[in-house]
Amino acid sequence: MKKLLILFYFLIATFSFAQNQAERTKHYNLEKGLAIEGFDPVSYFTKGQAEKGNAKFAATYQGITYYFASTVNKDLFLKTPTKYEPQYGGWCAFAMGDYNKKVEINPETFKIIDGKLFLFYNAYFNNTLKSWNKDEKNLKISADKNWNIHLKK
Repeated sequence: MKKLLILFYFLIATFSFAQNQAERTKHYNLEKGLAIEGFDPVSYFTKGQAEKGNAKFAATYQGITYYFASTVNKDLFLKTPTKYEPQYGGWCAFAMGDYNKKVEINPETFKIIDGKLFLFYNAYFNNTLKSWNKDEKNLKISADKNWNIHLKK
């Protein structure tokens, strides 16, 4: 009986974990199942710049796959993944704050705010980081609120 209960709890935990991963990945900006278009999330913090990752240094955290530029960066990420993951599922922070939309990003247009990575759209003469900088405080408050609404859908 005890073994049966342990098996039952294990199955519930596994099913719940798989559901949480599926729910999480549905909200993320993933191109071919890959976060940040293959850019290394750790490089934004350690080098202060966007750096393309490499498939040979891939790691998956709660259903989201990231590429890294080195084993060192991969190991740093795996120690504290939430420190390096982009805000708003990797969608454009300005669009999330200004009009509550999931908009693609340019991985090379970013800002670190309070130790968190924010990514922005930058194409066709429209760099949303510039717009974000004009009203960062209010846009961040709005983006946080809007992202929580997306997570509940």
